[in-house]
Amino acid sequence: MKKLVILALALITFQANAQDKKENKRGENKERLEKRMELEPQEMAELQTKKMTLHLDLTEAQQKKVMALNTENAKKRKESMVKRSEAKENGERTKPTKEEKLKMMNTKLDAQIDSKRSMKDILTVEQYEKWQKTHAKRQHKGGKMKKGGKKRMTEKKQSNNKELN
Repeated sequence: MKKLVILALALITFQANAQDKKENKRGENKERLEKRMELEPQEMAELQTKKMTLHLDLTEAQQKKVMALNTENAKKRKESMVKRSEAKENGERTKPTKEEKLKMMNTKLDAQIDSKRSMKDILTVEQYEKWQKTHAKRQHKGGKMKKGGKKRMTEKKQSNNKELN
């Protein structure tokens, strides 16, 4: 009987601890979003361009072109973020219809295609391949933390390290 009580207490404690971690993670995501909201599009573009410069070893001319592209994209993102937050504050945020969702997805995909084409024109073949790999990883980042996500992530890191060596 004692063992059952101890086991039940352990399970309850474990469950409560797991829920706390989920709530903390949500709070961190909100903080990250608020920090992004505070940045101006020019600042976001500058940070992104500097990261790309370090990662891809961009030349001065490439940096200028990438900066212009990033600034344009950052302005669009900032505009949509502001629009969404205003709609949320006003209570106007409703679930989009199927047609609206399709239109939004098409617009988003068209913008991604244009951005990809522009990057292909700006970067060398080697840089473009490297950018494409990191870009793909970033886009699929959300699905990594599902069941067994940490295990898969470590396996991917190990396979990436083997490829580099």
